[in-house]
Amino acid sequence: MDIYGSIASEFSKDSGMTQGIKLSTDDLPARERHEWLREVIGREYANVEVTPPADGSLFNEMTIYPWQNLRLSTIRSSAICLERLPREPHLVSQDAYFAVVLLSGGYLLEQNGKTVVLQPGDMTLYDATQPHRIHCPQHFSKLIVSIPRPMLRDRIAGIEHCAALRIPGNKGIGSVAANFIRTAASQTGQLNAQEFSALADHSLDLLTLALASVRPANFNVSRSRSIALNRVKAFIERHLADPDLNTARVAGGVGLSPRYINDLFKDEDTSLMRYIWQRRLENCRKDLLDPVHAGHRLSDIAFRWGFNDLSHFSRAFRQRFGCSPTEYRQQPKA
Repeated sequence: MDIYGSIASEFSKDSGMTQGIKLSTDDLPARERHEWLREVIGREYANVEVTPPADGSLFNEMTIYPWQNLRLSTIRSSAICLERLPREPHLVSQDAYFAVVLLSGGYLLEQNGKTVVLQPGDMTLYDATQPHRIHCPQHFSKLIVSIPRPMLRDRIAGIEHCAALRIPGNKGIGSVAANFIRTAASQTGQLNAQEFSALADHSLDLLTLALASVRPANFNVSRSRSIALNRVKAFIERHLADPDLNTARVAGGVGLSPRYINDLFKDEDTSLMRYIWQRRLENCRKDLLDPVHAGHRLSDIAFRWGFNDLSHFSRAFRQRFGCSPTEYRQQPKA
């Protein structure tokens, strides 16, 4: 389920066009704006302390668009400082990474002992669950793509090392990613909801490439891949009996791309679907030798483990174990 369901539930369904939820200090008296903004940012993004501009002229306007499992925000604001202290997130929706595209003004981010200063067009990333400080000394505008942390961790090994790094917006993959996100945001009024939603995966793919381009080289890739592979295998074991278990179902269940999953299995000289068939055949083999299943028909055992074609099961079993299921069952027990 989309972790941003609270916003999505307010999303207009009467029109086919893309619409967001607009929140602005313009609707409030000046004396109420500081507390209102702290509450809204704490609810929608991260639990932070808000320091308004010295002259007290606080202004902030945000429009939030649900974007499949992501969320896109357009923000305009007066000078401001935000600081997240060490504390637990209030909501599950705050268990996220925020990718920032600066549109205008200045932007300074501090996290994990690193400081990054952005120029308009640049991007950076920060972990909303960890302490951070954001200082914008003048009026600014930016885009935020909110990405569930588990989703990004599974896509990029060493993602925790990518926070507070500058991704230049004037060259290379950073320019491609920033321009794509900026264009998507600028065209929300011209895109229907289905078209806008279809852009989310492309945005995440480009962000993944952009982050990988600045990721430090000194981290343990093999450990991250091993964790991801074990999670995929655990999902397969839980759903092995489902005859509809396929690449798309596994990818959706674990939040990884089909290409990345097959790349993980390539390390073991197999593919995702071959692994699924092997696990099914192994469970069938065990059942054929188990006295508990002695009275069960071959079809019962095959269907129990996700096969929906008995002839296909028999051929695959012979190829894997060198004899038919019937012959295997009739072998003398040790």
